[in-house]
Amino acid sequence: MSVSLAIAQVSAATQAASTQAALQTEIVRQQASTEQAVVDLLQQGAETLKAVLPEGQGQAVDVLA
Repeated sequence: MSVSLAIAQVSAATQAASTQAALQTEIVRQQASTEQAVVDLLQQGAETLKAVLPEGQGQAVDVLA
């Protein structure tokens, strides 16, 4: 194996690893964005429920009921 071929292989492997790391970072970023959207929806739902409940209700949840 010539030195130039070895350098080309190392360069290709390095570029592939860099691309994979960039893709993984983007996937994590998108997952975080999706999770934040779910949290926002849940908060909106909770606020909506509080708005339609009679005064004093919705402050605490009875998990045993």
